[in-house]
Amino acid sequence: MDQATDDVRQAIAGELELMDPRVRASRERAGLLLDPEFVEVGASGRRWTYEALLAELPDHPGSSPGAPRYEPSEISGVRLAPGLVHLTFEATLGERRTRHSSIWRKGDGDAGWRMYYHQATRVPDGVE
Repeated sequence: MDQATDDVRQAIAGELELMDPRVRASRERAGLLLDPEFVEVGASGRRWTYEALLAELPDHPGSSPGAPRYEPSEISGVRLAPGLVHLTFEATLGERRTRHSSIWRKGDGDAGWRMYYHQATRVPDGVE
C-alpha cells in the first residue's frame, strides 16, 4: 500500500468513527478526531466551530445509541498533499439523505488525523 492510499484509509476510518454514537456522545473522544481549527457548515446552513460542535454534539441526531445512526455510502477520498485528505460520501439518517465533503489533516506528533473542515448538504426527496 502506498502512502497516499494509507492516508485516505486513515481519514476514512476517522470519518466512520465520528459517525459512531458512542464517539459522538463523548466530548473527549470526538475532540480527538476534530482539529482545533475545525469549521463545519451543516446541512442546516449553520456554521460550527470546534468548541460549539463539541458542546452540542451529544444532543445531535445520530448521537444516541438507541436512535437512528448515520449510514454512509459511496465514501471515497483523495490525498491533496502530504498530511491533507479530501473525502466525499453520502449518508442517511433515518429518512434523511445528505451529501458530505470533509478535509482531514494530519496533526503533529501523536495527534494523528483530524477533521479540519466539513460540509453537509441535504438531498431533497426525488433528487438522485
